Amino acid sequence: MNKLIIRQNRIGGLLNHWFDGFQNFPVNVAEEDHGFAPRVNVTDEKEHLALTFELPGIDRKDIKVMVKDHTLTVSGERKFDRQEEGNGFVRSEIASGSFSRSFTLPENVVDEKVAADYKNGMLEIRLPKVEEAKPKEIEIKVS
Repeated sequence: MNKLIIRQNRIGGLLNHWFDGFQNFPVNVAEEDHGFAPRVNVTDEKEHLALTFELPGIDRKDIKVMVKDHTLTVSGERKFDRQEEGNGFVRSEIASGSFSRSFTLPENVVDEKVAADYKNGMLEIRLPKVEEAKPKEIEIKVS
């Protein structure tokens, strides 16, 4: 009976491994016209959080950064024209289209002081943190 369970676990493991590989199979998103979602790094610095978006090939005027109801939304569009040459299609692997990414901000972020900078295809958004209330020391007077 133990051998049967082990064999089923091995088969299940092999199937899971095969399906995992299938899910990670590269898909040409641009050809399927699903658009894309830019990658982002999130770092927690002492005085602020920073989100850095990878947005190469996108014009600054095509990017929108909005903070509303303690939610940060970055949206935009990468425009890329597909061209045909002669009788055949030129392969297009560069993802294009509209995107929108939203992040719920932690309570310690000051919404009104969010700042964004776009340079060389990288969008950096700085989210300043609220200054934490420091314990107040009270002087004791001797009389």
